[in-house]
Amino acid sequence: MTATTLDPKSVLIVVDPQKAVVGGPTVHPAADVVADAAVLADAFRAKGLPVVLVRVTGGAPGRTEGDAARSGRQPPDRAEIVPELGPREGDIAVTKQRWGAFHGTDPDRELRGRSVSQVVLTGIATVIGVESTARAAHEHGYHVTAATDAVTDMDPDTHRVSVEKIFPRLGETDTTAAIVELLG
Repeated sequence: MTATTLDPKSVLIVVDPQKAVVGGPTVHPAADVVADAAVLADAFRAKGLPVVLVRVTGGAPGRTEGDAARSGRQPPDRAEIVPELGPREGDIAVTKQRWGAFHGTDPDRELRGRSVSQVVLTGIATVIGVESTARAAHEHGYHVTAATDAVTDMDPDTHRVSVEKIFPRLGETDTTAAIVELLG
């Protein structure tokens, strides 16, 4: 469903805009996704609306972690947010250990304290961090909007299913330009 409106108390959530994730292989050029996310972040900041920058520093315990994570072979700057996105003064930082930004973290309390009613989502990877965060936001009662040109994945099929099938069931979808226009 095309985005129709943005609540006056909306927030932008950018999922995993960090060096290790942005530097990986993606269906769409990560630089383009980051550029669109930066346009949205600047527009939200200009309106005095919160921007949440989410980064992952771990994974679920057990056999679900990848070999590199288990062995400790991670670059030391892997969790740094790319400079195009911030952080900027006033941004909310969330460090997660699971796929979604709401599990084991506390953005819901932070957002409720600001009377946020709608989340706009961007980030990498569409089917993992972004979709998990969208599902949790929906379950927490937020209106959900996904910026379809500001998300990407490692697999074209899973990306397509999230964008075409899952996100429209959770809320609305639209482009960066259309969302910026809705911001006024």
